Amino acid sequence: MTDKIIELLKQSSADFWSVEDIVTEGWEFYFIKHQLDQNRVRDVEHITVEVYRKLEDGKLVGRASEEIAPTASVEEAKKIIDALCERATFAPNPYYELNKEQAQVENKEYDVQKMAQEFIEAMQEVPETSGEDINSYEIFAERCKRRFVNSEGIDVTITYPNSMVEVVVNARNDEHEIELYRMYKAGTCDKASLVKDISDTLKFGKDRLHTVPTPNLGKATVLLSTEDSKQLFTWAATHMHAAYKYMGYSDWEAGQPAIKDVKGDKLTIKAVKELPNSANNRAVDSEGAIARDMYIIKDNITENFWGDVQFRYYLGVKDSYNAGNFVTEGGSKTEAELRCGKYLEPVEFSDFSVNPITGDIAGEIRLAYLHDGDEVTVVSGGSVSGNVNELFQNVGFSKELRQYNNAVVPAVVRLENVTISGAE
Repeated sequence: MTDKIIELLKQSSADFWSVEDIVTEGWEFYFIKHQLDQNRVRDVEHITVEVYRKLEDGKLVGRASEEIAPTASVEEAKKIIDALCERATFAPNPYYELNKEQAQVENKEYDVQKMAQEFIEAMQEVPETSGEDINSYEIFAERCKRRFVNSEGIDVTITYPNSMVEVVVNARNDEHEIELYRMYKAGTCDKASLVKDISDTLKFGKDRLHTVPTPNLGKATVLLSTEDSKQLFTWAATHMHAAYKYMGYSDWEAGQPAIKDVKGDKLTIKAVKELPNSANNRAVDSEGAIARDMYIIKDNITENFWGDVQFRYYLGVKDSYNAGNFVTEGGSKTEAELRCGKYLEPVEFSDFSVNPITGDIAGEIRLAYLHDGDEVTVVSGGSVSGNVNELFQNVGFSKELRQYNNAVVPAVVRLENVTISGAE
């Protein structure tokens, strides 16, 4: 069907176009505790067509897209494409061009049944007790085959894995019961990481049963050692996104310091083509641009903008792409060295957010450990707040790193002068 659609596009009034055809084989398993409740296998195909029309003598370009069913007739597909060519004239943007360079790809084979089995085995390895155990979990393992074709000469097919695990754990005593939810996205299974994270979650549930209110600490040191810290680095990488720059959301300039007046560890973020077990390992991005390793920020100096072809074209950015994997380098001290003095280590938030434009952070604490020398108090309630621009001026990144799906970040991030509103 894709080849028929391509022929129809060539005959249409579209000035340029692209077609994405994704075939997904998925295996799904639903467990109550460790008892299989149900499972199913999916085999689906989605074809998406995008057409572009030049307007006002080529000064503007309009775009429209829609999915065409793989079972559609030629007449039905032609009707959709003709409608898209009309719709593409409704909301034009400044002119830009599509990617042109053809990638050479060597695809790997992925056994979706083996992928699912490894996730099941990992869940069975999680140590449980009568007080902390797994309530239920769902496993989704997929093998995807994606073909991308555009009018500029790109015709590339890639295969990649995509998986997700959803887990509910419980911790209880004679008076209370705590339920915690986790969602893990990945490509293939990293057993050790999955078992460790769920084991940590069981411990957090157990500790949550015995908390006292978080004291009103005012300005304090905070250590982030969970996936929440990833949002800090996502904020920084997003400020180098071409769309953010073009639309005025970011005032960062290439070749300039990202964070002003840095006294602590300097920020280095690299976009990479592949990471072990990542769901975003692609030889090309969603628009056919070739993926590669490149520094986005190096030693606090901004280097490369990245993102969609439209906004890269507007900025004049070449040899870049819409990156999917990111590595943040570690800092000057070990995790043990960062764990000193008095500090608060939140590990569970009802919500933790970083404003993607301003960098303001906010999080309501559900579970945290208040360290004061050898004394550790388990607390709950209250909130943390601050601004990444200010907090990254004197930040500490551990030398040790930890991977969360498509991002590698310092295992521990030490932030000074964070505002802690207590629950007392």
